[in-house]
Amino acid sequence: MEKLSIQEEQAMQVIWKTGEGNIKLFLDNMEEKPPYTTLASTVKNLEKKGLVESRLVGNAYLYRPAVSEEEYKKHFMNGVVKDYFDNSYKQLVNFFVEQKKLSPKELKDIIDMIENEGKK
Repeated sequence: MEKLSIQEEQAMQVIWKTGEGNIKLFLDNMEEKPPYTTLASTVKNLEKKGLVESRLVGNAYLYRPAVSEEEYKKHFMNGVVKDYFDNSYKQLVNFFVEQKKLSPKELKDIIDMIENEGKK
């Protein structure tokens, strides 16, 4: 799975949110609306990349996600950790702590989640 452009990510966000629909429905669900033809081209590119599937209903195509948002996040985050944090989630967390993007309470919550996951 290749990294998506900002435009492709925005389209995928609305496709995941909408589920299945046509270009007009996706456009209606977007806050910042690109031109219809731009969104249509973007969705076609996503289909070529295997992230979106289509089916013809009457004379219109309906599109739906071929990859879940969770699958994409997992793939994307693994790439970020590998490429920018030497494959270390500890370095990733440390980065957010140093940047003051992660509060002590949030860090404690993360530790609690990890500890509780081990008890399952």
